[in-house]
Amino acid sequence: MELAIIIAIVVFVLVYRGTVDPKQIYDDNKELVNMLKEKDYDFLVRTKHGEDANIEDYFLKRLKNTSIVLVIGIALVLFNFSVMNLIIAAAVVALVYKVDYMDLKNNYKRNLNQIDQLLPYYLKNIEVLAQHYTIPVAISRSIETAPPVFRDGLKRLIAKIDAGDSSIDPYTDFAKEYPVKDSMRMMRLLYRLSIGAQDNKQEQLMSFSKSVSSLQNKARVTMYANRLSKMEKKTMIMLVCTGGGTMLVMLVAMMMSMGG
Repeated sequence: MELAIIIAIVVFVLVYRGTVDPKQIYDDNKELVNMLKEKDYDFLVRTKHGEDANIEDYFLKRLKNTSIVLVIGIALVLFNFSVMNLIIAAAVVALVYKVDYMDLKNNYKRNLNQIDQLLPYYLKNIEVLAQHYTIPVAISRSIETAPPVFRDGLKRLIAKIDAGDSSIDPYTDFAKEYPVKDSMRMMRLLYRLSIGAQDNKQEQLMSFSKSVSSLQNKARVTMYANRLSKMEKKTMIMLVCTGGGTMLVMLVAMMMSMGG
């Protein structure tokens, strides 16, 4: 135990004094280290901390915490080696690494319906602009009024298209970066609309409009269902409290009557 504490203190001092620069290590091995990052990590960080969140800083802090626990775990295993201690140490390190991601995931789930409902209303704006512009231009013009959580991803999408990428990849990359409900399907529809012939554009827009309207209807149904569920829960709590209060008053009255 003493060895583990000494090693942890040494690691902390080296990091604190700048002898060991975790950020430099991360920058030098970014491609390799980022393989440890979950596919939806960037999206989840932006969802919780805002579009301007520095994702690298959050991920680096996560790696620092995990590294400290890893060093302590290695020291403990070396101090008293056994298969059980090795398994426990590995489990604790994995848990510490995943805690931050689990917190981000839980935050997303708590706000899931609200976040998922942003996409259909944004796509409705695209539909209106697409009446007068090509899809890339419509997306570019929509960025400033788009939900903040999507803006950086839309800028990257347009940058790829402007760089000459005429494939579906910029659209599917956006859907992967923002894995909200139906994002992949709608991005594919947008791509097909972007490569469609001009003489067939109105028909394609009508088809796209129907899909967007369907998404909006689903979003409204989900919103109303959630409101109804909340009302039912509040009503149930009120009934339980009222019933419990009534029984408590009756019980007190009976006890006072018996005591008298």
